[in-house]
Amino acid sequence: MKCSLTCILTCASASVFLLFSSDAAAQGLFDSHETLQVTIEGPLSTLQKVRSDEDYLDGKFSYTDEVGETRTFDLKLRARGRYRRQKKTCSFPPVRLNFRSGQVKGTLLKGQDKLKLITHCKSRDSHEQYVLREYLAYRILQTLTEKSFSPRLLKITYVDTESGDEPIIKYGFVIEDDDDIGKRNSLNPLDIESLSYSDLDLQHTNLINVYQYLIGNTDFSLIRGPNDDNCCHNSVPFTDGSNVTPIPYDLDFSGLVNAPYAEPHPKFKIRSVLVRQYRGQCSNNVLLPETIAYFQSKQAEIYGLVDELADLDKKSRTQVTRYLDSFFEVVSNEKTIQKKLLKECS
Repeated sequence: MKCSLTCILTCASASVFLLFSSDAAAQGLFDSHETLQVTIEGPLSTLQKVRSDEDYLDGKFSYTDEVGETRTFDLKLRARGRYRRQKKTCSFPPVRLNFRSGQVKGTLLKGQDKLKLITHCKSRDSHEQYVLREYLAYRILQTLTEKSFSPRLLKITYVDTESGDEPIIKYGFVIEDDDDIGKRNSLNPLDIESLSYSDLDLQHTNLINVYQYLIGNTDFSLIRGPNDDNCCHNSVPFTDGSNVTPIPYDLDFSGLVNAPYAEPHPKFKIRSVLVRQYRGQCSNNVLLPETIAYFQSKQAEIYGLVDELADLDKKSRTQVTRYLDSFFEVVSNEKTIQKKLLKECS
């Protein structure tokens, strides 16, 4: 028997005290935006060949701490995801990292258990640029709201313990666990079949829809899951016991990233992910002026993130900057706001 939204919200509200009465120590891994140098060892040939999203493989994870000491931990790792886990899409799948909580106490990884690792899709250097661009998309949202997944950029040395091949070094990044966002924002993840827009926090939802327009992403739903799965598609619903707060993830199908495999949502008749499509609700149009003004107030910080990302190459930096320029040009003009956002609402 499925629980109603009212039932779930009531239960979630009752559990808030239990959630926040536990140790709320800061998650050290996400306290810094500096790139962390790490090594992942394991049977990577099997990981790439089998791509099981259920069976973990044994490995090791290590980094050098601030005093120069190498910290090494036991690691369970497996492939994860849907689209990028397919061999026809990516030669290297995204990975789930699973740590032993007892081993990481008192280290940079304190409090971490399971983490999503976003990886390079193919071995070509250009695919590292897509990783950096998706990381940038997460950082932009983090600049706009605390109600977002914190990312940590990694420079990863991969050691395949099966092949004997030379290690490879690639960019990747991890995003924090759902429960950690909840602890930071007094929210609980919500497991529910579907939602209606009336359930959502209107201001935050408006911010998310304008953000998705900024990065040129249509591959999400704030109220339904894909293929009859639970809610939601590339968005995690959270609740404070009253309203539902949607927090997006998996941003690689956005125009800002412009990955070679990315396609617009088939629902929309647009030729490329570079073409923006506003997906906000018409009932929220009254909030748009305030939301747009907020984005404009953050414009310098957003461009600053591009400047800070040192290993973006010249081509990516130019493309990203021009793509951001085109957004701020739209929202700086009443006629284009009317045409591109207000008239395109759902």
